[in-house]
Amino acid sequence: MKKERISNNVIRRLPMYLRKLDDLIAHGVDRISSNELGKQMGFTPSQIRQDFSCFGEFGQQGYGYRVTELREQVARILGMKQGFTVIIVGVGNMGHALIKNFGFDAQGFKLTAAFDSSPDLIGKVIDGVPIYDSETLNAWCKENPTDIAVLTVPSVIARDMAKTLADCGVKGIWNFTNIELELDRPEVRVENIHFSDSLLYLGYIINESENEKNSPTH
Repeated sequence: MKKERISNNVIRRLPMYLRKLDDLIAHGVDRISSNELGKQMGFTPSQIRQDFSCFGEFGQQGYGYRVTELREQVARILGMKQGFTVIIVGVGNMGHALIKNFGFDAQGFKLTAAFDSSPDLIGKVIDGVPIYDSETLNAWCKENPTDIAVLTVPSVIARDMAKTLADCGVKGIWNFTNIELELDRPEVRVENIHFSDSLLYLGYIINESENEKNSPTH
């Protein structure tokens, strides 16, 4: 039977559940009800039950969820158990910071290599990640099939590099180039990251708060 398509909203809430479950485990919580989980996350209990029901039955009525078991199920759904391989293309400030600080292994992803065109970077190793010449990307990927490419190159070459990565056989591109990438390659998924979105959202929230504070009361 074909699996019903799950909405992006549900999928994007899963990492939020994962973070909360990790926090609960760190605090020694063994089980939790949908009511309590909803209270802590700002969701309704019915929303939580509906989200999890998209993937199966994980809790028991009157008992709640075993936190460790639920965390394992969410991690499995998110592909953290698949051992997806990752490369970084572009080792400027952003690429370097991701290698040093992101912690791909902790998320279940294996960062295997990075690529850049700068002679000052090619041949170096950062935190165990070797940096290769971007010119060798195609040949390297043929020898080392890769699931995901993190794209942190200058925006002027982002589209060309994305096409090159698609030709290299990657299954997904995590795009930090600050332009919206669209590929005419349905087999390659692109996740466009715009830091400005979060900053502008924060600006909106602060602006609304200030407006409410300064509005005359009735």
